[in-house]
Amino acid sequence: MSEEIEITLLPGGKKLTAPVGTRLSEILGKAGAGDLLIAARVDGQLVDLSRKVEQDASVEPIGKDSPEAIEILRHSAAHIMAQAVKSIFPEARVAIGPAIENGFYYDFDVARPFTQEDLQNIEDGMRQIVSQKLAFSRRDVPREEAIGIFSAMGEKYKVELLEEFTDSTVSIYQQGDFVDLCRGPHIPQTGFLKAFKLTGVAGAYWRGDEHNQMLQRIYGTAFFDAESLKKYLTFLEEAQRRDHRRLGKELDLFSFSDEVGAGMVIYHPKGAIIRHILENFEKREHLLRGYQVVIGPTLLKTDLWKKSGHFDHYRENMYFTEIDEQSYGVKPMNCLSHMLIYKSKIRSYRDLPIRYFELGTVHRHEKSGVLHGLLRVRQFTQDDAHILCAPDQLNDEIKSIIDFVSEVMGIFGFEFEIEISTRPEKSIGSDEDWDRATAALTKALEEKGFKYHVCEGEGAFYGPKIDIKLKDALDRRWQCATIQCDFTLPERFDLTYIGADGGRHRPVMVHRVILGAIERFLGVLIEHYAGAFPVWLAPVQAMIVTVTDSQLDFAKAVCSELRGRGVRAEVDTRSEKLGYKIREAQMHKVPYMLVIGDKEVQGGAVAPRKRDGTQLGLMTSLEFADLVERECLESSKGRVGLNII
Repeated sequence: MSEEIEITLLPGGKKLTAPVGTRLSEILGKAGAGDLLIAARVDGQLVDLSRKVEQDASVEPIGKDSPEAIEILRHSAAHIMAQAVKSIFPEARVAIGPAIENGFYYDFDVARPFTQEDLQNIEDGMRQIVSQKLAFSRRDVPREEAIGIFSAMGEKYKVELLEEFTDSTVSIYQQGDFVDLCRGPHIPQTGFLKAFKLTGVAGAYWRGDEHNQMLQRIYGTAFFDAESLKKYLTFLEEAQRRDHRRLGKELDLFSFSDEVGAGMVIYHPKGAIIRHILENFEKREHLLRGYQVVIGPTLLKTDLWKKSGHFDHYRENMYFTEIDEQSYGVKPMNCLSHMLIYKSKIRSYRDLPIRYFELGTVHRHEKSGVLHGLLRVRQFTQDDAHILCAPDQLNDEIKSIIDFVSEVMGIFGFEFEIEISTRPEKSIGSDEDWDRATAALTKALEEKGFKYHVCEGEGAFYGPKIDIKLKDALDRRWQCATIQCDFTLPERFDLTYIGADGGRHRPVMVHRVILGAIERFLGVLIEHYAGAFPVWLAPVQAMIVTVTDSQLDFAKAVCSELRGRGVRAEVDTRSEKLGYKIREAQMHKVPYMLVIGDKEVQGGAVAPRKRDGTQLGLMTSLEFADLVERECLESSKGRVGLNII
C-alpha cells in the first residue's frame, strides 16, 4: 500500500488524501474542481496540472476565470507559435517568448523579415498544432545537460541564457517535437488554445541592446473564447484609428526625420500651436497656485551630477560632452538647477514653502528599440516643479499637488489610478529618510481618500513616488503625473533654512510633474480625442470656405476680424468645390466650418457648420466669436477663453 499525503484544497480548506506522487489533475478531478482547469497553485507556487504531489500540500485550482489563467494561456500560445515558426522556417533560431499585457510575443533570428503572408501561414500552422492536442510536458534537467541539448539544436540564444543561470537545475518544456527552455506553467495541452490571432511583427534587438543582433518579433493575442478575441480585435482597430503617429501625419502636427536623429520631434505649425496652448495654460495654472517660474541651463558640469548621484545611478540614460577639457552632462532632469537657485541665498522658515516651476527641456538616452512616436522620445519638455518646504508643511504640499492633478485631468476628461513606488535596490539615502518619505505620500493619499496600489522597488533612486496613471477613452493606462518625496538630495546639497528657533534646518524637496512630458501628454491627448481636440485646444478653430472665388475678399475680411478676437481661423483659398473643402476640414477635425456664399456676403454674416455636420444658421462674425469663446470656456471648465496665445 502506497504512502498517503494530505491535500488541503483552497479556498475553503477541504481536506483529502491521495497516494504520494499523484498528479494534480487526478487530485483535482476527484475533488470535483471542474474540467476547465488550466493549472494549480501548490503551497503558493503556480505549477502544471501534470505535476506530481510528493508531500502534504495546500492546492488551489486555477480555472480559466482565474486572473493567472489568461497569462498562462498566452505564454503557452507563444510556445505554440514558436513551434509553428520552426515547422515553416526550420533555420529560425528562437530567443524569448513571454506573455505580455493583452497578448504575447516571440523573438526569432531569421534570414529575412516576416511578411503578412508569413503570419497567415504561421497562424495556419498553429491551428494544426492546436488540433493535435499535444500535451505540454515538463522535464527538470541539470543546467549543463540543458546547455548540451540546446547547443545540439543550434539554439544559441537559449545557450546564452543558460550560461548566465546560477540554478543547477532548469526546466524544459516540450509539445510534439518542439523543445523550449521555460519555467512554466503551461496549459495541459495545445487544444486548450481556442481563440488567437497574430497581430503584427516588428524588429527587436536581442535583450534590448542596439549593439546586438536585430531579431524579428511576432506579436499575438489569445483568449479562452472567440467573443473575447473579437472584442479585443475591434479594440485594436479603434486603437489603430487613434494612433497618434498616423494622426500626427494626417493632421500635420509633427514629424520625425532620420536626418535629424531618432527620438527628436519636429513640430509643424499646428502641433506647435497646441503645444503653445498647453504651455500657456500650464504657466497660468502654476502662477495661480503660487509657483515661481525659473529656467535652468541644459548643460551642467559632470561633477554636479556626481554629487547628486545621477552619475552613479542614471548615467546610462545621460549624454555627456566636453568643453575646455571640462566634462558636462546634458540634463535629464531639472532638479539640480532648482536646488542651486534655492541655495543662492539664506532662506527663512517664513519663505517656505518655495515652489519652483520650469517648462524644462531635457534629454535622455533611450534605446532605439523603445522609441515610440511622441510617447517615448529622447528630447522632451517637462512641466517640472520642485517644492522645498519644512517637514511640517509636507503633508499639505502633497495634498495640494494631488488636487492640482485632479483638477487638470478633469479638464481633459481623464480618470486616473494611483500607485506608490517604494525604494529600489539601486538607491541613495538612509532607510529612515525613505520610510519618512513613503509615509508622507501614503498619509496624503489616505487623507484625500484615494485608493492606491504599492509597486515594491520601483521608486526613483532618491525617493519614493506617487505615479498617476491616466485612463483614456479606450480605457488604456498612461503614466503622466508623478509626485516624488525626497529627503536625500537636500542633504547632499546642504540645503537649509533658518527656523523660528534661529537654528539651521533641513528642508524636504518634492519633485513633481502634472502633465509630465509635454510630448508624451500630447501623444496621449491625440489618441484620447482621436485627433478631434476640444475647441479650446484645436489648432484651427474655424475654417472659412467659400462657394466661389468671388467671396474670397469677404472671407479674408471675416478671417481677419475673427483673428482680432482671438479665434484661430483660416481661409481655404483653393479653387475646389464646396463639398470637397468641407470634407477636407472635417478630415482635419476642425471644430467649425464657416460657409460663405453670395447670401452671406450680402448679409454680412457667416453660416457656421460643426464638424459633426450640425448647421447653426446665419450669424455675424462677432456673434460667432462669442460662441467660440463660450465653448472654449465650457470645454475647459472655465479655464481658457480666446486669449490663451
